[in-house]
Amino acid sequence: MSIHSLRLVQNEPDAPHPDAQRVIGILGNPLAPPPGTDLAMVRRFYSGNRRRLLPELEPVENVFHILPAERGVPHLTVIRPRNFRAGRRLPAIVYLHGGGWTVGSLATYEPFCRALANATGQIVIWVEYQLSPEAPYPAALYDTQAAWRWVQENHAELGADPARISLGGDSAGGNLAAVMALVLRGQDGLRPWRQLLLYPCLDMTASLASHRKLADGYLLTASLYAWYRDNYAPPGINREAWRLSPLFADDLARLPPAIVLYAGFDPLRDEAAAYVMKLALAGVPVEALYFADMIHGFLTMGGAIPAAKAALTRIADAFAALEQ
Repeated sequence: MSIHSLRLVQNEPDAPHPDAQRVIGILGNPLAPPPGTDLAMVRRFYSGNRRRLLPELEPVENVFHILPAERGVPHLTVIRPRNFRAGRRLPAIVYLHGGGWTVGSLATYEPFCRALANATGQIVIWVEYQLSPEAPYPAALYDTQAAWRWVQENHAELGADPARISLGGDSAGGNLAAVMALVLRGQDGLRPWRQLLLYPCLDMTASLASHRKLADGYLLTASLYAWYRDNYAPPGINREAWRLSPLFADDLARLPPAIVLYAGFDPLRDEAAAYVMKLALAGVPVEALYFADMIHGFLTMGGAIPAAKAALTRIADAFAALEQ
């Protein structure tokens, strides 16, 4: 296990990679929508902007949708990788998408989820959790728990190995995955095999230095991020509680081995680096993947940022490294 990437945070390049700079030029400098803005319009605008940056859909074995009959279980989309074969159990990832708990849909995530399935050779189960502010905390967390339970109970139909099912997510979804790993640690039943945390939100107070240094000009602006946090955890909720800010959990021991990916020009950078350190000090195996010249959200921008493809290779290698 290596945490060398923590030192790279102190030696970042002067500017993002030219590919990332071009994306910033395309998307501009998004700020929080004015009060009263129609949320449906915000979500359409987000989806339309992001679709311009998506890579082509990779061929996979199959994709199918599940509308569980069980009350409270969200809509799931199952993506089986190219190497899937009937009768063979594959590892799986229950995946929580980013978008500040407010935006994001399968339309903007399917290319990435397909590529993740193929790169890792794992089944990816995409969770359509309830969005904020219509369904604020803890609705998305409850949906995550319900999805996890349903996948564990129906793994045979999915073709998944019940002993190798991970929790994963990016940004806000990384928050849900990290929190759920902590929740499940104290419960009966199968625990996550791994946790895949991609530029995760781990400190809902936005207290670390990268939030100030990278507050403007790198897509996830301080204004926009504050709006997202207010949507999910309205003022009055204790954002230092570990179910919102897993970085502040007193004890990270006995958590699943972790893969933590983060970017140099992302305001969430420092909390990811700090979580890597806390996991390592707690004795949790952790693979840290640091992309010094990248920005928040780059993994779903493979049509404009080739580093997204390279990152998938590193994620797959990290899963393999945790086996050794």
